[in-house]
Amino acid sequence: MNAETRTVSTRRDNVPSHCDTDMTCAITIQMSNPEAVGCVERFATFLSFLLVIITFPFSLFECFKVVQEFERAVIFRLGRVRKGGARGPGLFFVLPCIDTYRKVDLRTVSFDVPPQEVLTRDSVTVAVDAVVYYRIKEPLNAVVRVADYSASTRLLAATTLRNVLGMRDLAQLLSDREAISHMMQANLDVATDPWGVEVERVEIKDVRLPVQLQRAMAAEAEADREARAKIIAAEGEIKASIALKEASLVMIDNPMALQLRYLQSLNTISAEKNSTIIFPFPMDFLKTFMPCPGTSIQSPLPI
Repeated sequence: MNAETRTVSTRRDNVPSHCDTDMTCAITIQMSNPEAVGCVERFATFLSFLLVIITFPFSLFECFKVVQEFERAVIFRLGRVRKGGARGPGLFFVLPCIDTYRKVDLRTVSFDVPPQEVLTRDSVTVAVDAVVYYRIKEPLNAVVRVADYSASTRLLAATTLRNVLGMRDLAQLLSDREAISHMMQANLDVATDPWGVEVERVEIKDVRLPVQLQRAMAAEAEADREARAKIIAAEGEIKASIALKEASLVMIDNPMALQLRYLQSLNTISAEKNSTIIFPFPMDFLKTFMPCPGTSIQSPLPI
């Protein structure tokens, strides 16, 4: 058995409270059209046109407005946004007394985020400031959905900066600034998208550490540099000793190499303005004055 279907049309203030059990009730609620123009609005519009005609041509100076290439105008007529969205660039027409408009700049705007005292994940207090670049991509949303998009974006940027930095260690904060900037930009862009604001870029400007922490980090860095310097000097000594050993082996096989080394040393000394000149004296000249092995030296005086 098919149930009988009945459609009941009623207004919002007169909706039936119950239906029969053997019937399916389809209720259609008629809502008022927000775009509908009432009699009072039509009368006000007529009076505005009449005022323009009476004060013509002086009224043209108040009726025609110009917006620049980088601007858009959102027009309200008796509190409602006019159809067509934002106007511009160029010339547009407004009616006196009933039309109001608001200009929105589409150019990129930058602002400094005040220094924020942030406690990092490893319990270090730092002061960080940043700069944010944003622009308006939806002028209608920037005017209708938020009271002051500029102030709201500034406050949201300061809060987002503290939240993002609170999830990082001090080492990550000092080394991964670019990743932190991209993360902050993504969070800001998602939050400001309903307002018609697009965050283009976020840059971390400065990270200020406490004075005691700076001194501790400086001492640690100095100790690290000294340790690396000692290691490098020791490695240099090892390489130099190996090179000297190889050079000594070459000089033993070829005695003239030692003489050439003497001459090279003399050349280096004479290149400078020195008053001392050193001549190498071969040890072979002393062999004639030295006793042969196995012979004893006799005294020339009788005992």
